[in-house]
Amino acid sequence: MKTRTESDSMGQIEVPKDALWGSNTQRSLQNFKIGTNKMPLELIHSIALVKKAAAYANFKTGVLSQEKKNLIWEICDEIIAGQHDEQFPLVIWQTGSGTQTNMNVNEVVAFRIQQKKFGDLSQKPLFVHPNDDVNKSQSTNDVFPTSMRVAAYKALHTKLLPQIKNLMTEFEQKAKEYGHIVRTGRTHMMDATPISFEQNLLSYYHQLKMGLNSLENSMSFLLELPLGGTASGSGLNAPENYDKIAIEYLKTETGFNFTPIACKSTAMAAHDAFVAVSASLKTLATIIMKIANDLRLLSSGPRCGLAEVRIPENEPGSSIMPGKVNPTQIEAITMVCAQVMGNDAAVTIGGMQGHLELNVFMPMIISNVLNSSNLLADSIQSFIVNCVAGMEPDEENMKNYLEKSLMLATALNPHIGYSNAAKIAQYANKNGITLREAAIANGVSESDFDKWVKPEEMV
Repeated sequence: MKTRTESDSMGQIEVPKDALWGSNTQRSLQNFKIGTNKMPLELIHSIALVKKAAAYANFKTGVLSQEKKNLIWEICDEIIAGQHDEQFPLVIWQTGSGTQTNMNVNEVVAFRIQQKKFGDLSQKPLFVHPNDDVNKSQSTNDVFPTSMRVAAYKALHTKLLPQIKNLMTEFEQKAKEYGHIVRTGRTHMMDATPISFEQNLLSYYHQLKMGLNSLENSMSFLLELPLGGTASGSGLNAPENYDKIAIEYLKTETGFNFTPIACKSTAMAAHDAFVAVSASLKTLATIIMKIANDLRLLSSGPRCGLAEVRIPENEPGSSIMPGKVNPTQIEAITMVCAQVMGNDAAVTIGGMQGHLELNVFMPMIISNVLNSSNLLADSIQSFIVNCVAGMEPDEENMKNYLEKSLMLATALNPHIGYSNAAKIAQYANKNGITLREAAIANGVSESDFDKWVKPEEMV
């Protein structure tokens, strides 16, 4: 492999000849050969957007020339468009501040400008310097947490929230469509009093609504940005009003209501906002796990399970059992839920690592939050399209179970008392007959039973 020589305060280092990165990126590649998990591209693109905002603020405050601002903008736009994704090879498991990834972006911007302006990456000095120009008025300590917030808010707002709302809509519509059906309720996994299928579906809707509200509330903390705090929150080396100008630019560019955080060091030394968001994602995963497992049970069968709900048959389910079809979408989304819960544990531990003026678990935190958000968004969409949309009740089976249910005896309580109703239920179960037959055998008239026990009125 052909190389070129780059140098920094630590000396010289060989870099791949055509790579747009420099010495900082190369040293990280050599020093952190840990796993294969690369820094999320959503974060890289957000850092590039923050660099644009910083360049704009530096230009407006008179510390950066218009020519350099325009050049930085041009390359940042290329990065945001995904034109240089291969130039960001660093893994998550690096310095906990994300310094090497910040410098990776700074170097790619600077060397790409050099490439476009002179056509030769080895020519020195660089026309735009990674530290002095691209990173002007910044520190990794304020750029990285700002970019984390931008990336996370965008992913949650544009991908996950719409899918949650779509799933809510699906359950709401099916509740209206199947509102007339009454089925046997089950508590403790045992027969219980009747419930309408509408109530089942609306309970899922309201669970998801609670999860949505929790997530939206926690997301609001991500809108407060620490950009302008530089190294430790004091704003050293940043010109006056730099933070306000840069963040107003981010607000305009994204359409999100970003504002400067009141105490910049708060969002640099601690990441409670991400702990809160991750907790909301875990709550959502808990909700989805319950809903998916309900559908797993209700659709079990087709002949030896509950078989009260039919879900789409998407692919063969067994390599040995002909004709077997499995609830694969349910299995996929529940595995995602388990992963989100694991991610949350890591984020919680990461959130504890705010030592004095800086939290040094930032790459891991943002990687896990983005992973949870993206997995949930993708799996919910798949769950809707390949499972919930085609789901329908088996009314015949629901009716059969309802007629066999001994817990309809609960409707007899006000008329003959709990103890007598219990005796009738036990008699029916022991003799393998219906509750109606058992009631008549124990002195309840046919007309009274039919008048008192009406499942449709018990919901």
